[in-house]
Amino acid sequence: MSDGNTVTPEPRAAAGVRPEGEQSPAAEEGPAGPPADAPPAAHTRSQQTPEEEDNPGPPAPGHSAAQMDRPPEQGASPADVHTVDNEVVDSVLTGKITATVKIILLPEGHVWTMAFAISTSAGGLREHFASELKIPASVIHISFEGKAVEDPETLINLGVQPHGTIQLEMSSNDPENFPIKPIKPQQEYNMPDVIAVRVQTGADAFQDVVVEIERSTHRKPFLGGYQHKTTGQEFHHAAVQTLPKRRPDSGVEKFCRDTQTVVQKSQSQQVTNTTSTQMTKIGCYVSDVTDRLIEPKGYVTADEHHAQRLKAVIVIQTYTRRWQAKRLTEGLRRDRDRHLEWLEQEEIRKRKEKEDRLRGEYERRMNPKTKEDFDLLYHALEKWRREEEERINAMLSGPERKAALCALLEQETQLIASIGRHRVAAGEENSKKSVQAFLEKCAEPKKWKAFDGKITEMDTQYTIRARELRDLYASINMKHLARDERLDVLLTLKHTVKEHDCKLTRDIVELIDREADLLTRGVKDTNLEGLRKRISTLFLQFIKTPTFNPEVTRLLKVPQDPAQLRKNIHFCPGCKSYLPSSSFSLTATSRSVGRCRQCDRLDNEARRREDFSQYRTILRLLRDGEAQSDKRNSIAFLLQEQDLQYLVDVIWGRQSALSACDDLHDLVLARWDRHCEWAPWNCILLTKDEAVAHAKLDQTEQAYGVVFIRQIKHKHTLAKKHFSQIPAMAQFLCSQESRSQRTLLVTQPGNTVTQA
Repeated sequence: MSDGNTVTPEPRAAAGVRPEGEQSPAAEEGPAGPPADAPPAAHTRSQQTPEEEDNPGPPAPGHSAAQMDRPPEQGASPADVHTVDNEVVDSVLTGKITATVKIILLPEGHVWTMAFAISTSAGGLREHFASELKIPASVIHISFEGKAVEDPETLINLGVQPHGTIQLEMSSNDPENFPIKPIKPQQEYNMPDVIAVRVQTGADAFQDVVVEIERSTHRKPFLGGYQHKTTGQEFHHAAVQTLPKRRPDSGVEKFCRDTQTVVQKSQSQQVTNTTSTQMTKIGCYVSDVTDRLIEPKGYVTADEHHAQRLKAVIVIQTYTRRWQAKRLTEGLRRDRDRHLEWLEQEEIRKRKEKEDRLRGEYERRMNPKTKEDFDLLYHALEKWRREEEERINAMLSGPERKAALCALLEQETQLIASIGRHRVAAGEENSKKSVQAFLEKCAEPKKWKAFDGKITEMDTQYTIRARELRDLYASINMKHLARDERLDVLLTLKHTVKEHDCKLTRDIVELIDREADLLTRGVKDTNLEGLRKRISTLFLQFIKTPTFNPEVTRLLKVPQDPAQLRKNIHFCPGCKSYLPSSSFSLTATSRSVGRCRQCDRLDNEARRREDFSQYRTILRLLRDGEAQSDKRNSIAFLLQEQDLQYLVDVIWGRQSALSACDDLHDLVLARWDRHCEWAPWNCILLTKDEAVAHAKLDQTEQAYGVVFIRQIKHKHTLAKKHFSQIPAMAQFLCSQESRSQRTLLVTQPGNTVTQA
């Protein structure tokens, strides 16, 4: 608009719809003059139905009666506005004044409101609508009050006043091929093409000005802008370009349901697609273009309907069962893969365990340290001797055989001597480790656990004294010390032991002075090893004396009253010594005490050379399992390695009862009936995997065959007969038999048992 005035319409309830007689709130704003070159071109207005034409809405607040006689307002978006006032008389005389033309589109009855020059002819209207509707101008029929309008007739000839309104009817001569479809203006426009604005020209003078609205058919892009730093006002960049090319009509009728909502306003609206239930009559035409012919189909009986449903159900069940079968097979396949993977892992684990065991046995044979390691060496030596003796007896005879046996005996003697040297070295190393462990234990601080789980440590004067003696003992035994350092250590030791005056301390001081004198004379360290060992031994005796080191009191075995020890002392006929009962081992067949453990070990190394490490492992696993399952069971803790060897080798034949596996490292003794406690007559020799599976059985008689069960019962009878010689087992057997007799007595009919 000119003069800087802008008309801002109020949002409407329906896009492009405004009742007649309603004015826009922007009609009260200031005047605006039209540009000098304003063309009399037509401007698209929103469409209205005849019902909306006959029912105009109430006038807007602030409008006079003269304003209600103006053309009806329609919604429009912000656009360029041209004003017409009294100063444009020249343009009115030249025919540039416009009038509002309402076109009723038949037969649907849509209203098309547009502004045309008052001198426009009917032919010009036809050409304009033909270009807008994309149909030939020859098929357009325009009538006024039921009469056809010829092409030369203008709007003035039809009686239109300047800025007036005229209503024309437009239809198609060929509705089948060229139907007239309403043009849908852009829904965001809510302003009419022509509005009336009252402008204040003086203190009490007003003037009515007719303003034409020029619509924008496309949305201009936002090109940015800038903002004034002082006032904060925004300025946007503008763009001028030609209208976009109109897309050709695809022939498909399309509808838009975009609406707007206005506060405190209710207005009816007619949808684009009109549906009616009446027939064509005079004054009402109903098109049959969208009608379609419906033909009746065949009648479906109840049986046919149920048959179709049954067929559909069968199809659904088929696919469902197929899905379930696939799901089941996938689960089985996953289980199989997991099982195969588990088997592979178990195989790898077993192979690794076997390799570790063989590597450990090889290490034990190459570097023996414990008594079990030397038993393993002697067992391997005996096995090698027997194999060589059998080979010699099979291949040689006469003097050659005797010579070979003598050579074998000499080799055996050399090997025994080598094992003895290893034993001496291992004994010295073990002695050093035991002494070091003893000193470390003496020097440990007092520890106790608090209520919150934290460990509290406390050093007493005795633990500090023990720690000082431990460090001094370690310094005395250090090698490769310089002469001055060694003299400092000896001087510290001398001051430590001189605190107490006794024969032991005097001997230690004398030896210290002797070594110090020899060091000053320049004697080599190799010649002083014996003297230093004597000093170390005497100082260790000094440390173990409770008078000098009170902390060792809780670690040394205090001799008990000899009168109390007489009952537990036994005579060993092998070493001719009186030893406590803990030094003797009793087997199930023993009638007397016999020899002590040390004598049995020497006899085993000299004659039998048996290795009980495997049986010791089986017994340890058995005791650990029984301690976890039943702590009251004491039979498993009465057996010794020799008893377990007899049970495994003689009773069970040194092999598994199921798979006949003879690897003792993989065999265990499990319960035959897991509901009863373990006993030699309630056990079975199985591998570790078989024992795990056997422990899951509730009824063993139902899981195994009759022949197998009879074999197991026979072995149980042999074990019961052999181990019944143990007094504790005999007592257990007697109590078990008496309990079974009482149970049998109660179950017999006619018997009455009274228990006190």
